Amino acid sequence: MPTPGAKPKFYLTTPIYYTNGLPHIGHTYSTIVCDVIRRYKRMCGFDVVMTTGTDEHGVNVERSARAAGVPEADYVNRMASEWRKIWDDFGIQGDEFIRTTEPQHARTVQWLFKKCRENGYVYKGHYTGQYCVFDNAFVNDAKPGDPCPDCGRPTETITEENYFFKLSSFQDRLLKYYDEHPEFIQPEARRNEVLSFVQGGLRDLSITRTSIRWGIPVPDESPHVFYVWFDALTAYLSAVGGPDFDRRGYWPADLHLVGKEIIRFHAVYWPAFLMAADLPVPKQIWAHGWLLMDSAKMSKSKGNVVRPRPIVNVMGMDALRYYLLRETVFGQDGNFSYDALVTRFNADLANGLGNLASRTLTMIEKYCGSQIPQHAGDEAETALRANAESAISAANTNYTQYSFSLALEAIWNLITRVDELITSQKPWSLAEQKLQTQLNSVLYSAAEALRIATILAYPVIPASTEKIWKQLGQTGPLREQGIDALKWGQLKPSTRIAKSEPVFPRIEKTDAIERMEAMEQEANKPAAPAPTPQTTSASAVAGGSPAATGTAAAAAPAAGPVKIGIDDFMKVELRVGQIQTAERVAGADKLLKLNVDIGTEVRQIVAGIATVYEPEKLVGRKVIVVANLAPRKLRGVESNGMIVAASIEAENRPILAGFLEDVPVGTRLK
Repeated sequence: MPTPGAKPKFYLTTPIYYTNGLPHIGHTYSTIVCDVIRRYKRMCGFDVVMTTGTDEHGVNVERSARAAGVPEADYVNRMASEWRKIWDDFGIQGDEFIRTTEPQHARTVQWLFKKCRENGYVYKGHYTGQYCVFDNAFVNDAKPGDPCPDCGRPTETITEENYFFKLSSFQDRLLKYYDEHPEFIQPEARRNEVLSFVQGGLRDLSITRTSIRWGIPVPDESPHVFYVWFDALTAYLSAVGGPDFDRRGYWPADLHLVGKEIIRFHAVYWPAFLMAADLPVPKQIWAHGWLLMDSAKMSKSKGNVVRPRPIVNVMGMDALRYYLLRETVFGQDGNFSYDALVTRFNADLANGLGNLASRTLTMIEKYCGSQIPQHAGDEAETALRANAESAISAANTNYTQYSFSLALEAIWNLITRVDELITSQKPWSLAEQKLQTQLNSVLYSAAEALRIATILAYPVIPASTEKIWKQLGQTGPLREQGIDALKWGQLKPSTRIAKSEPVFPRIEKTDAIERMEAMEQEANKPAAPAPTPQTTSASAVAGGSPAATGTAAAAAPAAGPVKIGIDDFMKVELRVGQIQTAERVAGADKLLKLNVDIGTEVRQIVAGIATVYEPEKLVGRKVIVVANLAPRKLRGVESNGMIVAASIEAENRPILAGFLEDVPVGTRLK
């Protein structure tokens, strides 16, 4: 039972992020949303704990560590440190950072397994699936004969001993729970998706593996280790006490926030594990949508991943926080673009909140001796007070419902009303006419509305609102203000304000976008391998590579070729293309502009082969195309790919790679 007078507890979690890569903007969105909820709930008087963390086991971590040439423990230590540092750098204040390699977590996983087994929901059996002997991994959902998606080589049907969880026993129990708790899965579209999945029938679930080495061991059952979902999902419980969760009092979680692609695991597997162990299930699971880039889901394989650090370095963290929550309807997919980011920043933050703070504080400094003026509560103040109270009500309602875009819309409607008051009352004209009482009322009303807007916007843009708070002369950190601080009239007359300084300087769009894109491209650039002193090498002749002008990179002495992991190699998408047209690029002796059919589309590619090949003789020729490179311009002509060639360095001559047999256009090379 809670202690009388104690704050109500609220426990929320981000996904437990996998450590085979660093955060992109999708991970950042999930974590920002949780941080906003955490800040708002604390304003409302809750004792809040927010958990984030890293999922550090499994075959993909084994592979990544092997590719990096380090032991798994060293690899995950480094990756977890990087994840934690990024959230710290961005001011995202998680209270618990759980790692699945921590002893406390292993103890919780083994304890949960024991309870499920004692209750009769775990049994030993055999798992049969498609296995890649080259990668030492089962391939989920593969059928006999399917290739491995990582290396492209054939999989084999293999059977291994596993422990299974009786998920099939929970179909009716889960459906009953969903019916009795309609708020459990949100939004409604995800709830319907889960209902359909469970109604279609549940199969028992393999929860251990003997083919994986890097994982939490099953006690007294070597070589069994726990499989990903039984391991990773349990992190939510181990973060707040594990077997001793009752002592801390935060379980069950009030909110699991996840991406929509993992809703099934959280809304089906996880509650079933907990029910099997006679433990409380989470109160709510919210699945947000994806952030799309040019209407496509961001993914490493597509090369359209956006990282947060370039944006933060150029525009600041609050710009990214505001854009993501204002532009995206929570629960739905959202589109990301640098152009929209800068446009929203300039319109809402620079010209909106930032401009209001600057002009209000500057006029108080000029006309009131840098002190908050007295006010008489006239008609203008009464009207603005009504606008503020409406904004407070709407923002609080929408924050509570996780409708962040609507909460921000309500706050910015208040900002607009203040701007309209200033424009209609013309404080500068009142000062000239020496109408000091009316002037004081207008400036007090504007400053008080600014104070309220600052408190309301704090969960979304904490760093910037703290600056405005101090400029308003307010004492005590803004983060310590509660909902009761939103009552009109708490701005004390005679309070001395600080000197107004720009909080959101306008950003020149073209320059900002170019800088962010350049940083992103630099982050995506693979480490350059040391070239070897060979007389012939494979080259890609387009898109600005050394061979794009017909010249291979100079060979420097090296001990041998630099080795890369299969994961890095598989990022390169090579396809069979057929040249449809070829012509010279004006003003460039070595460049040809080619239209190349790659099966799914015709690509324009610029290649540095004009000194060797006549354009008309290339038409109909099949070539190898690097199909997943970002476009770039050569001599003003856009190139959307590269063509692979051998570079005979002694003759400074590229030779196109080809095929002895007839290969269909669009075939992927593996």
